[in-house]
Amino acid sequence: MHATLPLLNALDFPAIQRSTLTTLQVNLTYECNQRCLHCHVNAGPSRTERMDDSNLALLKQVIAAHAVDTLDLTGGAPEMHPRFRELVQHARREGLRVIDRCNLTILSEPGYADLAAFLAAEQVEISASLPCYSRDNVDQQRGDGVFARSIDGLKALNALGYGVADSGLTLNLVYNPQGPSLPPAQAGLEAAYKAHLAEDFGIVFNHLLTITNMPIQRFGSTLISKGTFHGYMQLLRDSYRADNLDGVMCKNLVSVDYQGYLYDCDFNQMLDLPLPLIGRERSHLRDLLAQRLEGNPIVTRDHCFACTAGQGSSCGGALG
Repeated sequence: MHATLPLLNALDFPAIQRSTLTTLQVNLTYECNQRCLHCHVNAGPSRTERMDDSNLALLKQVIAAHAVDTLDLTGGAPEMHPRFRELVQHARREGLRVIDRCNLTILSEPGYADLAAFLAAEQVEISASLPCYSRDNVDQQRGDGVFARSIDGLKALNALGYGVADSGLTLNLVYNPQGPSLPPAQAGLEAAYKAHLAEDFGIVFNHLLTITNMPIQRFGSTLISKGTFHGYMQLLRDSYRADNLDGVMCKNLVSVDYQGYLYDCDFNQMLDLPLPLIGRERSHLRDLLAQRLEGNPIVTRDHCFACTAGQGSSCGGALG
């Protein structure tokens, strides 16, 4: 059972509005082959929620109706959705950049032996979770044996050209702090990752994306149980930088849950804070067929300080 989280409020965070929609970030399923400590989705092997065919069809219509240039697929392990590959192929035919939020260990699961080759053939950009270049730290956060399987996955991707200069196959790694702290400077940590992974395993990659842990769901409950929730929230507030407001991902991104409902970001989705539209208590993919979002107010709460603290944080890494 998870500890009860304190009510998050919106009294202090500045009001912000949407710009042009460019990215659809779609949570295809909560099913995952891992169960990670920092996971704000509470994903795991026992979760069965997944997007149905009717909402997948609506998603394709929204792609056609808007000037969307990026489809960002997440979960859970998005690759575990039975129509993951069909959706990827459709988006690529439409000329979209497709990002797969890959946990790396899925590449060695039974039934997924050809997944890496499929991603390479479709030129899918991979953002792969690797919270440290140390075996002990990774296994502590993500489970025993995850580091070794992650290294094997990265080697398999490198063999296909991922992360290799001029290959056209982008491989980014994603870093989350181990506990209630802000990520270190992204550029310096990226250099350390590249040096260690190249020297120890012969692994190359394009960029490291540092992401601040959100004080919600599984990670938030852990903070409560350890008595560090309020201290972490104060750290986020104290580290607020107004310059980061211009780059927050919610201005150009819409998060879509497995039922087709819309949110300003994946974190708001997990807190059940729907994207507001006039005349709609809860907006849906079908609403995007007739409405634009420019100028729409963004729903904010105290957790938004995580995206604006320090160097800033988004699904694309540090903001500045």
